[in-house]
Amino acid sequence: MNRKLTAKSQNHFGSTVPGQPFLAQSGVLFFSVLVAGCGGGLDKPEHTIIPLPTSVEWMPSDTFYFTEETRILFDSTDTEAERIGEFLSGLIGNSTETMPAVEVYSTDVPDGGIYLTREGASPSLGSEGYELTVTGSQVIVRAVEPAGLFYGVQTIRHLLPPVVEYTAAYPRPLFLPGVHITDQPRFQWRGTMLDVARHFLPLHDVKRFIDLAALYKLNRLHLHLSDDQGWRVEIPGWPNLTEHGGSTEVGGGVGGYYSTDEYTELVEYAQERFVTVVPEIDIPGHTNAALASYADLNCDGIARDLYIGTNVGFSTLCVDKDITYEFLDDVIREISSRTPGPYFHVGGDEVEELSEEEYITFIERIQSIVNSHGKRMIGWDEIALADLAVGSVVQLWRPYWPSDEMEEMDSAQAALRVEFEA
Repeated sequence: MNRKLTAKSQNHFGSTVPGQPFLAQSGVLFFSVLVAGCGGGLDKPEHTIIPLPTSVEWMPSDTFYFTEETRILFDSTDTEAERIGEFLSGLIGNSTETMPAVEVYSTDVPDGGIYLTREGASPSLGSEGYELTVTGSQVIVRAVEPAGLFYGVQTIRHLLPPVVEYTAAYPRPLFLPGVHITDQPRFQWRGTMLDVARHFLPLHDVKRFIDLAALYKLNRLHLHLSDDQGWRVEIPGWPNLTEHGGSTEVGGGVGGYYSTDEYTELVEYAQERFVTVVPEIDIPGHTNAALASYADLNCDGIARDLYIGTNVGFSTLCVDKDITYEFLDDVIREISSRTPGPYFHVGGDEVEELSEEEYITFIERIQSIVNSHGKRMIGWDEIALADLAVGSVVQLWRPYWPSDEMEEMDSAQAALRVEFEA
């Protein structure tokens, strides 16, 4: 009889934080969600899968146990399936001795096999959907595209006992309940935002955040890289942005920033987990860190002091100076060249020091710069005042906008003009 594998320590699947368990101290929510899968006699552990799949059919009579003979199989030409298989192997095993082998599929899925394949998948699954079948003898994940295989593996994670995620749990056998799942996303954009400008987070913390986002099949990371309190990404030719503008944060901490290599590493890390990074450089307001770094970006030619408070609306780039647009062209070009996703977020919110006309002219000029670097501009709802190109995206951040008290409800511009007139 094959001996069942047990998890004896945290395997750090997907995490690059040495010595930290994947979900340690993550709060009651994560623990309560995952604890439902602890036992071996559950008939319908629906709440272990988040978000709930499109279709779930439990097979209580079947349980798949991981043993020393368990293998993860992929089709010979599918390098992405192989990579995702290695990902899954790292989750299941605690060491090289207990990690299942990842091998090329030959003719039949053997007993104890886990097969990741893009063969025979229904086109209706789309680019991110998957089909997962767990029986007593094998596990099969089918998908049209690699993203679907990856999300199928995330569902496997949700079905596994939480011992694979948490160091404090006692050693227990690893198993999956019998189930047939067909799943595809309801929303194309499933996003999360991380502000590293007001409080800087080192690279390994952001990677861990990406790991957690991927666990719940989120596929967009909106990364807020600049604000009044700090500039967090290196821009060649503008060293003072990070050396000075990145040297502090809210409350007066030491701040920090990502070098070009670190930013590239972060974007690639996200890509491997099918997360698209959406970089945000908030302009023309929320720019005190840049104004403190370069005096010429100020209309009066005087560099501002660094800021560690939390007020908003007091800072703005000098929109009448050519150097402002030379600066922003460099910034947008450098970040866009390292970010393969289609989006560049320009912020555009809480601007109190410009007239409506100045603001509109600025946004339309910046839109042209963003487009010239092959990106679609995204901005907060204030940018709706401008003449936006097809493909530009307005993001709503204020729950009270448009106001119910406004007579003209057919125009976003009418609602926003109230802000400037005030």
